[in-house]
Parts: sequence; C-alpha cells; structure tokens
Amino acid sequence: MSKVFVNIGLSLDGYMAPEGMSLEHWGTPEYKDWGAKWGALMSWILKQRYFREHLHFGSGGETGPVNDMLRQTMERCGASIMGKRMFEQGEVSWPEEAPFRTPVYVLTHETRKPWVRPGGTTFFFVNDGPESALEQAREAAGDRDVRISGGADVIQQYLNLGVIEELEIALAPILFGGGRRLFENLDQAVPQFRIDHGLHTPDATHLRYLRA
Repeated sequence: MSKVFVNIGLSLDGYMAPEGMSLEHWGTPEYKDWGAKWGALMSWILKQRYFREHLHFGSGGETGPVNDMLRQTMERCGASIMGKRMFEQGEVSWPEEAPFRTPVYVLTHETRKPWVRPGGTTFFFVNDGPESALEQAREAAGDRDVRISGGADVIQQYLNLGVIEELEIALAPILFGGGRRLFENLDQAVPQFRIDHGLHTPDATHLRYLRA
C-alpha cells in the first residue's frame, strides 16, 4: 500500500504560513510583508534545478543533494490532498500547467466538477471528509505515495487520524511571529515520530521523520 507523507516548509517558530497570507491582502498595510516572508521561507526551492525545470522557470539552478531530494519527493508522489483555502490561492496563482501532474483531492463543502489542467493535474472536490479523500487518493496513487499538501489544518486532521507515516520538513531560519502553526489542535494520541535524516544548508535544514 502507498505511504502517506507530508512535505512542507516551516518557519523557525513553527508556522507554515505568515499572518494574513492571501491574495486579497497583497500590498495591504496590515499584511504587506507576507509575500516577503513566504518568499524567504521557500527561497531554497526556487534555486533548485529540478524545481525550475518542473515548473518551466527556465534552465539553470543548483544541483546536488537538495535537488536530488526534491526530485525524489516529486517522483514518489502519485496523488495529493489539500484544503479548500490552499486550492483557492493556487487556483489564481499557479500556472496553467499546475505543478502537481497527478490527481489532487480538495477537501471542501463546495460541489464542483473535476477541474482538468494541462500536464496531467486533475483536481477532484471531495465533500464527504478526509477519510474519503484519502481512500480516493490511495486508489489513484497505486504503488506511489500520497502527499498531504496542506494547509496546516488539513495536515492536523490527518495527524489526528493517525495515517501520516512520514514528515519531511524544510525548516527555514526565519521568524514569522504569527500565522498558521503546523502543530496545533492535535489529539493526545497523535502518532510519534523519530528522526530519520537531516540535511543542512544555509537556506533550510531539511529534516525527515518516520513514524515511530
């Protein structure tokens, strides 16, 4: 059976996203710096050759262990799951050829037909809960793995269900001071993890945890 894993960027103080992160807040005085904070969090990935080629950003970019790690993460993924908030922001900001190239299952109360994008990505909208989304994602992924993409509340739901087997976290040396924390709203019986691997770079420390 395919594994269920999380692969995300995280600020040093434990936030997945800065306060006010949404396109409607772009440039507003109260949240004017969320774009800069997000850019700093994810700066490491923008430098990788595989990412640049995958999103058609042009040639060039870094090679090496981080690039290899990123390639492995993308290639192991046969389906993804995300929340409505993450999808809505991506719907207006992703390129026409969305970056997933797999089925993506969106947890939502909205009824909507599948949204097919060029390049192999199809978004399916799931109205009957996280368990149903995971069952559909597993079937679609086959012998590849299922990525819980986010946001934080969706990851928390799957942690509480006890189905996440691996956590891959790119811990960036920046402080958000507020936003959406990853490890909140968790049950006491949430599974425990052990460190499997660490890769240190100036832009992020890449940590991989396996379920204990």
